Amino acid sequence: MTTAMKKLTTATVVSRKSTFVTRKPSPILPFSHSLFFFLAFFLLKFHAHAQTAYITNNGDSSVSVINVATNTVTATIHIGSEPWGVSVSPDGSKVYVANNDYINTVNVIKTSTNTIVATITVGSWPDGIFVSPDGSKVYVANTDSNTVSVINTASNIVSATFPILAPYGVTESPDGSKVYITNYAYPGSINVINAATNTVTDTIPVGILPSGIAVSPDGSKVYVVNSNSNTVSVINTSTDTVTATIPVGSFPNCVSVSTDGSKVYVVNSGTFDDIGNTVSVINSSTNTVTATIPVGSFPQGVSVSPDGSKIYVANEDSNTVSVINTATDIIMATIPVGKYPVAFGNFISIYPNTGIAPQSMMAAGIDIFPNPASGEIRVIGNQCSVSGVEVFNLLGEKIYTSPITDNRAPITINVADFPNGVYVVKVRTEKGMEVSKFIKE
Repeated sequence: MTTAMKKLTTATVVSRKSTFVTRKPSPILPFSHSLFFFLAFFLLKFHAHAQTAYITNNGDSSVSVINVATNTVTATIHIGSEPWGVSVSPDGSKVYVANNDYINTVNVIKTSTNTIVATITVGSWPDGIFVSPDGSKVYVANTDSNTVSVINTASNIVSATFPILAPYGVTESPDGSKVYITNYAYPGSINVINAATNTVTDTIPVGILPSGIAVSPDGSKVYVVNSNSNTVSVINTSTDTVTATIPVGSFPNCVSVSTDGSKVYVVNSGTFDDIGNTVSVINSSTNTVTATIPVGSFPQGVSVSPDGSKIYVANEDSNTVSVINTATDIIMATIPVGKYPVAFGNFISIYPNTGIAPQSMMAAGIDIFPNPASGEIRVIGNQCSVSGVEVFNLLGEKIYTSPITDNRAPITINVADFPNGVYVVKVRTEKGMEVSKFIKE
């Protein structure tokens, strides 16, 4: 591999399997056909405008575009050379990709057309990249030139460059006042930058080889992944001090925080023990690891879906993206993408905008996986119980009814005999009725 981070060999990952029970049909309350046609039209209309993930594939110089409602690749964008860092603008209209094979550029992708609209020259070997919360600036960590480039998003011009020793990961406080940058050089530290003046206001010692970095939604904490220490440092942003150090898996490299701030997800790419090639789930209140989830080989990037129901993990050596249900900590889908996906940064759009439907429109209370499916689908609630499921074809004909239940276990439906196409699923939960869809292939 071309990256300095990839110092470890691959290993076989033990798959995590779960057993589900198929349930026989029994009647539920009747469904209005007029309501059905409205909902079917609504879901199909917004299918192409769902929340989107942008996965940088370092090995074939491309970006895979994933619809997070269906977990399918909808487009592949060919860009610069060996893309690494990625960041989606807050309004979801643009994606910024750092190309680090000595091409030293940032590509700007317009999401409505999936086309490159600008190419910006930055410093040497850009790795981390982050769009400011107001969308006005992009910070690029140029590791080899020991600089950070600041891009004006209105003009696509580098408006400032300031020195930082071996910058790698970068993020910014929600209020836009501070920028946090990991220093990849030994022994490892974090620089705190005044965003108004681009000057260093503090340097915080952390673990060895700090790489990924993320800030909590309320701005009170910063989480730093220390790759060679196998830990995560928790920084209090009011005092700029480390308040906790959390052991995780081997060679952690990326981190993402849930939208409510309650959980922190860390990918571990090492292969020296049984906690490599995993995701560590951290409870932010107790600073303890509550789950360890096996994923693909040499996982790199991680991002949380806007509603917090799923996390996406780019597995560099498996050429896949793992999709994990955050309620069950179970892999619900594995998506093939390009060669050597890394996706270092926030690669999922987090706010609705033109061309991107709010996640609430896509039945955020339930998950259907796999989707598309050929054999079975499983329906599960996100933080709610599922009491019944009905499936309709696009003519409005009910073709399946599950028994009435009252638990959080997934409902498994055999769809092997369904004709190929799109189906509407009505799910009864403790929070009300949810409507979604799945594709039979």
